[in-house]
Amino acid sequence: MDYSNASLLLKRPVTVKAIVTAQWKEEVTQQLQKQVAQLDKQMQQIEMQGKRTIDEITKQSGAGTPQVKKQTENIQGQVNQKKAEMLEKKNQFLQQLQQIQLLELDQEVVQAQMESFFRLEQGDNLVKKLNIEVVLRDGVVEEIRGEV
Repeated sequence: MDYSNASLLLKRPVTVKAIVTAQWKEEVTQQLQKQVAQLDKQMQQIEMQGKRTIDEITKQSGAGTPQVKKQTENIQGQVNQKKAEMLEKKNQFLQQLQQIQLLELDQEVVQAQMESFFRLEQGDNLVKKLNIEVVLRDGVVEEIRGEV
């Protein structure tokens, strides 16, 4: 059997980079601010839901019993844990916001990781075929680097 013109269809990672522009900075900043605002809103909702649940339990069963006290402490613990997780996320977003402001125009930053298929044939350089990047300027492909 002749394998000289055999080929494989393989998957490879593709790094998507963005060239920092004023428009890119503005868009990313708005997205991060929106996510921060959503987290703030969610933290308030969780706090209110926890308070309502605790109020409901104490109203129905009375606040004095050890069982009710334990139940309300568990609920408050869950609320605090969820809020702490959200606060950590919020802090990550705020750090990213600071980092965005420090980026210089025309600098390239990694924006995403994707996958693409490629054909591999005998004699191809696999390392070169695996190293591929797509560079965007304000969402438009400016350059494809590597062996397509």
